Amino acid sequence: MPEKKKSAAPKSRITARRTAKPQASKGLEIPEPARPTAASRAAATAAAQPASSQDQLANFEAAMKLFHARKLKEARELFLQAVDGPERDVAQRARLHVAMCDQRLQQAPVNLGSAEDYYNYGVALINARHVAEARAHLEKALEIAPGSDHIHYALALAQALAGDLAGAHENLKRAIELEPRNRIIARQDADFAPLASQAPFDALLYPEKKGW
Repeated sequence: MPEKKKSAAPKSRITARRTAKPQASKGLEIPEPARPTAASRAAATAAAQPASSQDQLANFEAAMKLFHARKLKEARELFLQAVDGPERDVAQRARLHVAMCDQRLQQAPVNLGSAEDYYNYGVALINARHVAEARAHLEKALEIAPGSDHIHYALALAQALAGDLAGAHENLKRAIELEPRNRIIARQDADFAPLASQAPFDALLYPEKKGW
C-alpha cells in the first residue's frame, strides 16, 4: 500500500587537521606516528561522504530484515544510517522505524503530534504486522484529520487485517468517496485481494460488474 515519502541533510565533510611535529628531548626518542593504511584511509573517506541513494536503500532494506527478525539493536543502527541519504521517503520511514525500535527497547517514548505523524507510524506498524497498534494510531490520525482519504484507506486496511470487515468496508467506502482513485489502488493492493470477491467489497471495488 502507498506510503508517504522525507530527506535528511547530508553529513558535512570532515577536514583533516595538521599539527606540528613535536620536538624530541635529549635522551628521549619519540616514535614516529603510525601512518594510516590504505584501508583506514578508505574507511575515513567513506565515512566523510554522504550516503548515496543506493546505499541508503540497501541499509533500510537490511534494517527491515533485522527488524522483522526482532534484532532491534542491530536494526536501529542500520535505520540510523538510512536516515542520512538523499531519498526523503526512505529517510522518513527510517526515522519512524528508529522510533519503533526505541519504543520496544524502552530507550525513549515515541513523540507523535500531527495527523501525518500518526498516519506514517500507523502504516509502519501495518507493514510490521502490528495491526492492533496500527489501528489505534490511525484512529487517532483520523480524529485530527477526518477528511483525509489516505487515512481512511490505511485504517480500512488495518481493520480488514484485524477481521473487522464492517469497519473496513465503511472506511474504504469513505476513502473512495473522498478520492475515487482509491478504488483502483485497492484493487491492486495484495492485502485487500482476499476480500475483493466477497460481499460487500465486490460491489465497492467492481461496481461495473452487474452480475455480482
